[in-house]
Amino acid sequence: MLSRLVQWHVGLRWYVFAVAYMAAIKLTAAIIHRLATGGWPGFAAEPIALMVAAIMASMLLFGQAGEETGWRGYALPRLADRIGLGWASVVLGVIWAGWHLPLFFIPGLETTGQSFPLYALGVASLSVAIAWLYANTNGSLFLTMLMHSAINNTKDIVPTGARPPANPFSLSASLMSWITTTLLWICAGYFLIRMRRAADYASPASTPRM
Repeated sequence: MLSRLVQWHVGLRWYVFAVAYMAAIKLTAAIIHRLATGGWPGFAAEPIALMVAAIMASMLLFGQAGEETGWRGYALPRLADRIGLGWASVVLGVIWAGWHLPLFFIPGLETTGQSFPLYALGVASLSVAIAWLYANTNGSLFLTMLMHSAINNTKDIVPTGARPPANPFSLSASLMSWITTTLLWICAGYFLIRMRRAADYASPASTPRM
């Protein structure tokens, strides 16, 4: 499993997918917001170069190694052997979101009082996308770490514009939040269709390219 943390020899398109996925979702959501409301949502004040630098720094320092070793290195293949990669990615996403639930109750944090159900939906959809990357890179944790880091550092390229803190278990959220989550699940639905059969996954060493 640890060798997969440095398993970097994969196709270039998967590097592009890992780095650009979340940014592409957010920019598409911004366009839909513009068409729906006639106005653009706010864009990030941070330069793109700073976001890229943060992604690279996180990778060089193996900043996501702890989570990815646990989520995609240990848990995902074992769940996939039992219920198939698609279902495993959804179940893991729910567990992954639950891991962050305390952050919605700690005063002063960005997530405090925001909608946890909507957050959980987004994380579950991202878990499916990362599982798709995992399957197509023969179980590379290097690439899942890269995507995890890219998500963390580009998710606010178009901030969701969260509403004032309320009940964490409510569905109250901004239009950008709902558009983003919907787009994430449209993509996740496609990935799940491609991963629908348990036979599509056996082990990291024998995962077929899809």
